[in-house]
Amino acid sequence: MKRKSFRKITFYERYIKRPIDFYCALLGIIVLSPVLIVIAILVRIKLGSPVIFKQQRPGFNEKIFTLYKFRTMTDQKDESGNLLPDEVRLTRFGAVLRNSSLDELPELFNILNGDMAVIGPRPQLVRDMVFMTKEQRRRHLVRPGLSGLAQINGRNAISWENKLNYDLQYIEKITFLKDATIILQTVIKAFIKQEGITEENMASAEDLGDHLLKTGVVSKDKYDRLQMRAKELLEEASCK
Repeated sequence: MKRKSFRKITFYERYIKRPIDFYCALLGIIVLSPVLIVIAILVRIKLGSPVIFKQQRPGFNEKIFTLYKFRTMTDQKDESGNLLPDEVRLTRFGAVLRNSSLDELPELFNILNGDMAVIGPRPQLVRDMVFMTKEQRRRHLVRPGLSGLAQINGRNAISWENKLNYDLQYIEKITFLKDATIILQTVIKAFIKQEGITEENMASAEDLGDHLLKTGVVSKDKYDRLQMRAKELLEEASCK
């Protein structure tokens, strides 16, 4: 069912949400600084350098920003110098970080500098964004979040279509009660139940483009063209 292209910007979203995000991120960094330091040391010992994994993601109004996470994979390569599959490079320690969502704590700094919010659609890859429909790309009308409606409803264990529909459902009307409820359920899902971290039998979630190609929604020619477009966007962002 096609969703209505309607979005109501509430008083909370316009004037209150960003200040709350800023102070929550600042408080989180201060309170969790011992945890951040310990994890950083463990990552350095077990996985080496760099400790922080950086990746370009589309944010508010599709502006590309640098996302920060704790590193969870090694840099193991094959004889040709190509990185080995994710499931090979993901260590047991890295899996623990992912399953507990502790690898995402550095995103507090993304929230602090305004690239992200505490709650919002999760920032996907640029190569995912180019495969979204015009309607689905409306998810970028707000700042991406540390957690969101899709994360408490299955996270990576649900289909791309459902995930993006949850994002559109969230941005229709953003309220304090909705954000507070998502925060509470995120704590339960991520830190207690640890549900939906990755897709079944996969170390990382499947790219949207790969999913659409596999299901026959896009042709191989369109797939290649959009992958090239994603590379162009990343190159343009790196030149700014």
